[in-house]
Amino acid sequence: MLITNMDIGARTKTHRVYVGDVAIGGGSAVVVQSMTNTNTADPQATLTQIFQLAEAGCEIIRVAVSNKEAVLGFEEVCAQSPLPVVADIHFDHRLAVEAAHRGASALRINPGNIGSFSKVDKVIEAASEAHIPIRIGVNAGSLAKEVDERQDMTQPQKLVASSESFVEHFEKCGFTDIVLSAKAHDVTTTLETYRELSQALPHIPLHLGVTEAGTKFQGTIKSAIGLGCLLEQGIGDTMRVSLTADPVEEVKVGWEILASLGMRRRSPELVSCPTCGRTKVNLIPIAEEVERRLQNLSVPISVAVMGCAVNGPGEARGADIGVACGYGQGLVFAGGETLRRVPEDQIVDALFEEIQKRFC
Repeated sequence: MLITNMDIGARTKTHRVYVGDVAIGGGSAVVVQSMTNTNTADPQATLTQIFQLAEAGCEIIRVAVSNKEAVLGFEEVCAQSPLPVVADIHFDHRLAVEAAHRGASALRINPGNIGSFSKVDKVIEAASEAHIPIRIGVNAGSLAKEVDERQDMTQPQKLVASSESFVEHFEKCGFTDIVLSAKAHDVTTTLETYRELSQALPHIPLHLGVTEAGTKFQGTIKSAIGLGCLLEQGIGDTMRVSLTADPVEEVKVGWEILASLGMRRRSPELVSCPTCGRTKVNLIPIAEEVERRLQNLSVPISVAVMGCAVNGPGEARGADIGVACGYGQGLVFAGGETLRRVPEDQIVDALFEEIQKRFC
């Protein structure tokens, strides 16, 4: 079960694009994406990871197609993947053309590193024939040539100008099945760029991301701030959290960002107090164990773990279920009403017995 509460904002003005059967833009729910880090030439390893990502809630998967061997593996991946597969192409337009012919649900290219527009046009033609969309992926390292070396423009201005020039070219070719990204590793640059893009190209669905955000800790913080600010303003139709980590973690963070904004939820929310001198149980390992077990549930409920009477059933009455701890014991409650009192060493088991009884 998913809870979806869409804001009315810039994303309702974008046209709708389909990657496989997944809708992006036009007021559709914000879509969570990730990218495999396996060698695409090894289709079984890639598919194993795709199935893991699908289980975590990934809705579209992107894979790198960097050589001819990867093209062969890509075709098998597309044939067996439970998710729509996007071919990620750099430099060689011929790989994009081949990917379009071999089952891609979408292509991702950066026209700034594909080469001449004659090569880009061949990719557009292949996508048109295959009836699949293209994500124009602009980044700070591969800008349009006419703006790359300009000293009178800021980085966000260059990213926006490059994006506009590429979109204009695609549309002049009669190709409008476009999603756009313009990524930087800097959060403030990301914010400024996407805010301007949503004004300059209001009809184009935007793929959000803070690229090269870093390892799990730093990358999560940067992505939560950058993507969260934009999504709260109604900007962004799909997103990838870029982490130097297992891509499953990207999906988890992506969903948590959406859930924190009240936009989409597919798993339980943990509400836990920060502990203080009033806490009379060893709360941190209790909360961590609750968090670990909640990862196995796919019900969108709120679960509270509170350390004392101050943060007990009263303050946490908004939670669907929870526990308020006292001297070596805990009160399990639901809807603000006490269900039972249990010793400290039975708190987690008792809490999950009640969760199973009421919500699973």
